[in-house]
Amino acid sequence: MATDIRAYLRFCGVSAQKARLVVDLVRGKPAVEALNSLKFTPKVGARHIHKLLTSAVSNAEENFGVSRDDLYVYKITADEAPTRKWRRFGARGRFKPILRRSSHITVILRERE
Repeated sequence: MATDIRAYLRFCGVSAQKARLVVDLVRGKPAVEALNSLKFTPKVGARHIHKLLTSAVSNAEENFGVSRDDLYVYKITADEAPTRKWRRFGARGRFKPILRRSSHITVILRERE
């Protein structure tokens, strides 16, 4: 049974839909390769996910004594978090809602056998 190394990013300021575009790029890749590809990805969510993945790799090295070269991204998800609702008033007494979407991102790393 392989141990799962988990890291969570809750209430991330990027919508889950935009985060999933970046998450799909790194799923199943070795951790080092995933970090390198995230560094050069020009998406908004890439910076947040890079920071989260760096944290997960550091946790694995520090707490479990696993080398970063043996890790791979076993599972990574971006789920919806609460939406903050603003209002803006439009012409002729109308109401324009503004939805600030956020997401919860979860990374699970495993050691390659």
